[in-house]
Amino acid sequence: MKPPILNLFNKLLNLYGAQGWWPLLNIEGSNPTKSGSLQGYHPGDYSYPRNRQQQFQIIVGAVLTQNTSWVQVERGLVSLQKNELLSPTKLTQNQDLTKACIRVCGYYNQKFDYLKSICKMVQKLTTKGDLWVTPSRQELLSLKGVGPETADTMLCYAFSQKQFIVDAYTRRVFQRLGWIEPKISYNKLKNLIESCLPDDLIIYQEFHALIVEFAKRLKVPTSSENDLLNEICGQ
Repeated sequence: MKPPILNLFNKLLNLYGAQGWWPLLNIEGSNPTKSGSLQGYHPGDYSYPRNRQQQFQIIVGAVLTQNTSWVQVERGLVSLQKNELLSPTKLTQNQDLTKACIRVCGYYNQKFDYLKSICKMVQKLTTKGDLWVTPSRQELLSLKGVGPETADTMLCYAFSQKQFIVDAYTRRVFQRLGWIEPKISYNKLKNLIESCLPDDLIIYQEFHALIVEFAKRLKVPTSSENDLLNEICGQ
């Protein structure tokens, strides 16, 4: 019997509201979590990304967020933009300057190498209107530094594909609810979640963001989180 995953989504959406991911520079919006410095979240507006610059920003952010907090990633992205490096043709032209911009994100030497590989791939993508055509998941996974979580993040948010992102927050929540074994594989958990969700990109994007918020709050849960845990676990 499958766990009530869609029910969890509905209850989290009711509890926290739309999260407005993926946050973007130069977008005037509200930050529903107050956990980052940018106001680039856009709750209820699912029209992003609207151009290749925004797509690329999401792609870079997906790499920079590996093993660090989003607050640090924001700082790195702002620095890249300030130095006019936030494009696939410019990002790797000045290695020292790019590394200095992303140093705040940690592992900056590794991440620069990852971004260099990604920039080569992106420049080969064809375009349709103002956006790049979606690369295959396998193509992304073949790139240096791009694992399943990073690939699915790019596909879901930069290319608007229904690919659920399994991260540490997802595992934390699902283990707390007693729905999975600790060592369940990425693909097995991904397939389980996707089999319980309707064919709706908005749900894929919102559910991932809502799980992140829920998982963060579980460290010091309020009565709302405790009530939800008790309700879900009692089903």
